[in-house]
Amino acid sequence: MDIKLKDSERIDDLQIKGLKIIQDKEGFCFGIDAVLLANFSKVKNNAKVVDLGTGTGIIPILIAGKSRAKEVIGIEIQEEVAEMADRSIKLNNLEDRVRVLNEDLKNIDSVLEVNTFHVVTSNPPYMKPDGLKNINNKKAISRHEITCNLEDVIKAASRLLMHHGKFFMIHRPIRIADIITISRKYKLEPKEIQFIHPKVGKAPNLMMVAFTKAGKPELKILDPLYVYKEDGEYTDQIKEIYSRQDIGEN
Repeated sequence: MDIKLKDSERIDDLQIKGLKIIQDKEGFCFGIDAVLLANFSKVKNNAKVVDLGTGTGIIPILIAGKSRAKEVIGIEIQEEVAEMADRSIKLNNLEDRVRVLNEDLKNIDSVLEVNTFHVVTSNPPYMKPDGLKNINNKKAISRHEITCNLEDVIKAASRLLMHHGKFFMIHRPIRIADIITISRKYKLEPKEIQFIHPKVGKAPNLMMVAFTKAGKPELKILDPLYVYKEDGEYTDQIKEIYSRQDIGEN
């Protein structure tokens, strides 16, 4: 398929199952956090999945490529970014299973049928917009809570999920108290947390959390994940995650 690129765009090879993605050098390019979250997610065969704040569409594309999900929907409020993600879906010939909706997740009830999805994922903006100058900048919207905040994301995830559905999110450890408090408000029970450290001896700067809707209160702390070795190379843990072929469950 002939996919047109804008002057500032490039096509990156995801180096797994022939998957590729369009990125805008002047916009917000996906990072390791999106790849880690996609691989942290557990997606059963024929599952219906929603990714909130999908950005480039990296998480839906990886989930579709590494699982047998029936349907994967990305929600993205920025029209230009959603359009770029849509072209990436066409580039990978995934239109029969993946689509991107240019919608506001705060209006999710009017966009998708609630209580019907098996899995929701989100790599939301981490930072509060305090003192931010350019709130319309694409990078700023991706990084800061400008168009939605943590509670908006968790509330939308809860609305979409069926009973005992799974929500997978990556965020900053400094928000752990907020995350647990807000998730329980919306009947999402944190079941697993994995802390992500830049390297051994450094405090975690990211964490992934798996929630179950209406789950029983029991939280498991998984073994830590270390990103870099002392020489600056990726650890074997990270290399294994990047090369993982299948995140599906029967």
